[in-house]
Amino acid sequence: MSEAKLFSPLKVGAVTVPNRVFMAPLTRLRSIEPGDIPTPLMGEYYRQRASSGLIITEATQISAQAKGYAGAPGLHSPEQIAAWQKITAGVHAENGHIAVQLWHTGRISHSSLQPGGAAPVAPSALSAGTRTSLRDETATPFASTPSMPRALETAEIPGIVNDFRQAVGNARDAGFDLVELHSAHGYLLHQFPLAIGEPAYRSVRRQRGEPCPSGAGSG
Repeated sequence: MSEAKLFSPLKVGAVTVPNRVFMAPLTRLRSIEPGDIPTPLMGEYYRQRASSGLIITEATQISAQAKGYAGAPGLHSPEQIAAWQKITAGVHAENGHIAVQLWHTGRISHSSLQPGGAAPVAPSALSAGTRTSLRDETATPFASTPSMPRALETAEIPGIVNDFRQAVGNARDAGFDLVELHSAHGYLLHQFPLAIGEPAYRSVRRQRGEPCPSGAGSG
């Protein structure tokens, strides 16, 4: 891309950004616990980067169940929304634009992060085979193996869909310009079409009267 084009405006949805230098979402894990509330440090961090064409925040959970990392922020409580309002206002004061990346971590979580110490949820009861980040009693981060998830019941899925819908509304209330859904890296939305989520993926499609493509979930 030429320098002239890199620094030219671009229309993204309903927003026109001043340049094409975007800040990708970067997990910082700086939120207050309990509550998963964004901090003033996060506000300063994003304000300092407001000259980019668009800031995309770190992944932000849509519900308490969606949490997979200690210190990750949420966007599902009044306190979280109020904290994000201060952050977006700071970015806008610098003439910047900011989007929020929303996620549900699914199987990449730990029971210590879940409401009531419950097991994380996933399309199938199969381990994540990766690591997550927890905090010890001194709030020091450490890597941990995710807990074994339980398989979602089909009847639970509409509730998660609604959590995403509500989070989008909360993003609007918090002053975000755009929303991005995290649909990769093995988190919940990515788990359904993967081989590890194929049984649930096919079950949902059958119940909706949709065909199940051969090879679905094979990659």
